[in-house]
Amino acid sequence: MRSQKVTFENAKGEELAARLELPVNQQPHTFALFAHCFTCTKNLTAVRNLSRALSINGIAVLRFDFTGLGESEGDFADTNFSSNIEDLIGAAQYLEENYKAPAIVIGHSLGGAAAICAAAQLDYVRAVATLGAPFDPQHVSHLFGTEIEKIEAQGVAEVNIGGRPFTVKKQFLEDIKENNIKDHLENLDKAILIMHSPQDRTVAVENAAKIYHAARHPKSFISLDGADHLLSDKRDSLYAGSMIASWAERYVNVPEKEKLKVEKEVAVRLGSEGYTTDIMVRQHSLTADEPESIGGNDFGPSPYELLSAGLGACTAMTLQMYARRKDWDLREVVVHLEHYKDYAEDFQKTEEEGSKIDHFDRILELEGDLDGDQRQRLVEIANKCPVHRTLHSDIQVNTKLK
Repeated sequence: MRSQKVTFENAKGEELAARLELPVNQQPHTFALFAHCFTCTKNLTAVRNLSRALSINGIAVLRFDFTGLGESEGDFADTNFSSNIEDLIGAAQYLEENYKAPAIVIGHSLGGAAAICAAAQLDYVRAVATLGAPFDPQHVSHLFGTEIEKIEAQGVAEVNIGGRPFTVKKQFLEDIKENNIKDHLENLDKAILIMHSPQDRTVAVENAAKIYHAARHPKSFISLDGADHLLSDKRDSLYAGSMIASWAERYVNVPEKEKLKVEKEVAVRLGSEGYTTDIMVRQHSLTADEPESIGGNDFGPSPYELLSAGLGACTAMTLQMYARRKDWDLREVVVHLEHYKDYAEDFQKTEEEGSKIDHFDRILELEGDLDGDQRQRLVEIANKCPVHRTLHSDIQVNTKLK
């Protein structure tokens, strides 16, 4: 995934900070717009994970900080639900003018309610997805606690939300009272996906039921069972992103996949943070990573696990090709692999010739009506698979700067 900083202006001319997440080949088939939760920012871990899941599926995502939050200009105290909707429309216009109009709008929590209202005003949006969204924007007022009385009486008060102080004015309370998403839902001519956790303690799942019943078809619901409101577990946010990507394919224009036009068959990209690596192999998207134990996010197999997978896949294909030519009854091949070496010694002696010995333990399961000679012959053939032979041959890697 390629992430780049961008900015655009809100309705008051203030600069809003955003990040545009692009697939590794920089050729998205669809653009999506993401609205974060109340007082959150574009850099919430769940938002980044969800964006990654979408970009792996060819969808570019623009995530931004609402006015007065994160890196965006403006005073949070002067914002409200209506200004959030305006910010979303401004972000959509930025994409339309500079890239491609967003076909998908996604919103988390109060951002989900704003996403519905904004999408209703954007003809080119084809699909809306919400995560933990309230049916009534007034729901957010419970976060202000007893300070609501002070806001009503004095017109302004400082409230504590998630351990951070925010100044809230009376105009905010008045605005959320006046805004009702029910009318937008009843007239929303878009597909809508409602995602919510039954265990959400911030916005009860009953809100999802109200949104679903008020919305027109096509409408769908996915339960984020076990997730908390902020999708703190990365598995929940990655799952949500992949589900949105799969669901949206029915409603957006996904072109026929073409061979990736790059100088080589494989393109790999890794940024300055972590080890999560995007891979494009022709039109196929893959992700590599390292385990959490050595500083990775564990979003995908490690480079050596991919190498083992390549050996295993080549072994299985070679055995089936041979068995089919011989007309043998080989119904299924399962290859179990394990790679190991002394990492500490390897890193200490990287400049020494022959400083390491790599071991691949390979166990074959062969299902079918095969006699002993046939099975033994297939073991011999496994050692002749192209990847196996490459690993045993002299290999030269030519590296140069572009």
